[in-house]
Amino acid sequence: MDTAVRRYLADLVATARDVLGPQLVGGYAAGSVALDAYQPGRSDVDVALVCRDTLPRRTRQELVTRLRHEALPCPARGLELVVYTRPVAGSGTPEPGFEAELNTGAAMPWRATLDPAERPAADGRFWYGLDRSILHQRGRPLTGPPAGEVFADLSPDDLRTLLVAALRWWLARPAPPGNAPAPGAEDAVLNACRALVRLRDGDWLSKVDAGRRVIILGRDPELVRRCVDARAGGPPPSAAVARAFQQRVLDEITAG
Repeated sequence: MDTAVRRYLADLVATARDVLGPQLVGGYAAGSVALDAYQPGRSDVDVALVCRDTLPRRTRQELVTRLRHEALPCPARGLELVVYTRPVAGSGTPEPGFEAELNTGAAMPWRATLDPAERPAADGRFWYGLDRSILHQRGRPLTGPPAGEVFADLSPDDLRTLLVAALRWWLARPAPPGNAPAPGAEDAVLNACRALVRLRDGDWLSKVDAGRRVIILGRDPELVRRCVDARAGGPPPSAAVARAFQQRVLDEITAG
């Protein structure tokens, strides 16, 4: 783990423990840190905190206040934090179910949501069930029991439903016209690769590792290789090419 990120996560857990006290069950790194794919300057730090019971709104607000970038500077692009109760973490539900979420950082748009009902539907509700599935399989404990004991996986039907929702959300995002390289198109393609690999092999991999596995499978290897290289600074594909690949993956997953 990146040294600065390691120190930051230790401070984050200490702050969460100060706010939550005996309510804190565990803290878990997710995303690129858990998947051994953290890239300084590009990656976020993703963290899930688990508490015993539903938190008073004032406690959720205090967590946001104490953990926002201005109070605890994040060394990465930003922090994506979600807080769950242990019953929700262990339920396997596809619903958001969070107590609080916080996006904060020098290069990240601010978001603080203290109730799932307050999150705009257009921003997607599929993230949380998928993230808890990743945590079940690959979560890295910062404090507390192993992640696989705290987070339950999704049912196969719910997994497929959320992956379809995620692909449709990506496809609905505005995209530049023409054949020019489109920054961000590489992530759209590699996220589709992750969905393919998870359904085919049962593994949650980083974007790059999923892309490499799809290359081995012979699925659009030139395009996927370009997207893998783009994560290291190469030119991304055009939005049109990326969207065509995403649509093929969506059609395949929808058809079962």
